[in-house]
Amino acid sequence: MIIIENLQKAFGGQEVLRDVSLRVKTGEFVALVGLSGSGKSLLLRHVVRLMRPDAGRVLVDGRDVALMPRRELEALRSRVGYVFQSGALFDSLTVFDNVAFPLREKTRLGESAIRRKVLEELDQVGLKDAEHKYPAQLSGGMLKRVALARTLVRAPEIILFDEPTTGLDPIVVNSILQLFDSVHKRLNLTGILVSHEIPEIFGIVQKIAMLHEGRIAAVETPESIRCSANPVIDQFVNGKPEGPIQY
Repeated sequence: MIIIENLQKAFGGQEVLRDVSLRVKTGEFVALVGLSGSGKSLLLRHVVRLMRPDAGRVLVDGRDVALMPRRELEALRSRVGYVFQSGALFDSLTVFDNVAFPLREKTRLGESAIRRKVLEELDQVGLKDAEHKYPAQLSGGMLKRVALARTLVRAPEIILFDEPTTGLDPIVVNSILQLFDSVHKRLNLTGILVSHEIPEIFGIVQKIAMLHEGRIAAVETPESIRCSANPVIDQFVNGKPEGPIQY
């Protein structure tokens, strides 16, 4: 379980996260939505201590991430997969070597075992015959699939998705989201998905958490948030130009 309690973070006197509290149960898939610049990606970084909070805390399985000694933190990070917006692939490496990279860097597996695991994950994400290609030879959707395979190859228990479908056309967006859904169901992962893909994400997550003005404005099921009477949520979810949110 991931528990975020009263998290605060400011930069140069500008408060971004003001008092954020959120719970994600083990095996739950939660979408984090909100305006651009509202601190969604910043919140994810605190889960694996890429940043430290000014106040509040993040607990993973009851342990305060900010207080973990280095060895315990590394053990946590080995359990967490992070899918970046850009994919963060190495341009000079093939698809196979990109996916194999964390195994070669972080494990003692031999090359035969690495090859077996990499090919299994590429098959699972629909890239069975792409192992020899380079990132420049791939479409946007294929790049996202490679990034997911690289994340899954170390069998994480938690995955943090940081706007992983940005820049894709609607058909590819739906294809990638369905892939995330199937991965979650197959592996029973705990996941937080930062996304602007509304309403497409409603069909694959159990809860929607909306971040607004530095706080969690609501945590609801997709069905509840779709018909929320809260004017902020209603305006954002339904894309209404008029309302309390000022752009």
